[in-house]
Amino acid sequence: MTCRRTSRAGIRCASRCTRLTPWAGSLILMWWRSGGGKEMKAADALRAVGAGTSAALSAGLKVDDTAVLQNSNKLAVRLLPCDVLARVASVGHHVFEFEIELARGLAATGGPAAALAPGVEPRVYENDAFAVTFWTYYPTVAAPVSPSDYADALGRLHAGMRTLDVVSPHFTDRIAEAEVLLVSRDRTPTLTDADRELLVNTLRSLRQAIADRHAVEQLLHGEPHPGNVLSTRDGLLFIDLETCCRGPVEFDLAHTPEAVGASLPSVHQDLLDDCRGLVLAMIAAWRWNADDTFPNKEWAARAFLEAVRGGPPWVTLDEVAIAAP
Repeated sequence: MTCRRTSRAGIRCASRCTRLTPWAGSLILMWWRSGGGKEMKAADALRAVGAGTSAALSAGLKVDDTAVLQNSNKLAVRLLPCDVLARVASVGHHVFEFEIELARGLAATGGPAAALAPGVEPRVYENDAFAVTFWTYYPTVAAPVSPSDYADALGRLHAGMRTLDVVSPHFTDRIAEAEVLLVSRDRTPTLTDADRELLVNTLRSLRQAIADRHAVEQLLHGEPHPGNVLSTRDGLLFIDLETCCRGPVEFDLAHTPEAVGASLPSVHQDLLDDCRGLVLAMIAAWRWNADDTFPNKEWAARAFLEAVRGGPPWVTLDEVAIAAP
């Protein structure tokens, strides 16, 4: 795909990027992940692996070996030979109960989402100040994903989510979190006043523009970008349910490649464009956070800021990624 604005800076996974594979072994792009990118320190990660292993043993799983697949604010650990995926986070810094509720509900609807580990009690286990949940590990298949297949899977996920009665955040809560970072010079100290004003105004104006459209809202994945989609023998599956929130489906589509939204005639394209600009500004805010520890995050912060400066029609996340050095 060719960028609409080839002069813009972009970003993709750099050479130092961690192999981020919550349920599989392929390299995925996570630069656009909303929220802080704070990895566990080595000593804490080691304790987290131990906590996950101990919890697995207490749940009756056989564990002789482990492989850390992702290190962010949570750890994803493949347990062998039981071949189960453990997600581990510090107690008090997770929404695992929420994810379990969603996963169980989606499993009942047949929605295309990663499932909890079979044969293991579906609950949050605690060990050594860490919380642990157990999920099915999915080997991935090396197959291209067409925009229509992507759109179909997301549509089926949304259909399943419409049947769930769960209390969830609103997508505007995440806008507010990003704005808190921007108005705090202590938390975003290297951001210039002009750029701070640009990002804050972009968040506020697009939030109002989206509200003025009075779109139908429902439960969403929250971040269904390619890094949260697995291509498996069972088809496409969405992972990482912690970002689920309520809002218009266009907010979800704003995280997907451009061709996905273009393949859906029912999508409100102007609303989708507003949501794309909103997501760009949110991600820029996360990357300018002084506590963010994503690899090469300074360059990522500049790239997403430059994308916001370009204004509408807003580039998509894949267009930002494709221009990376």
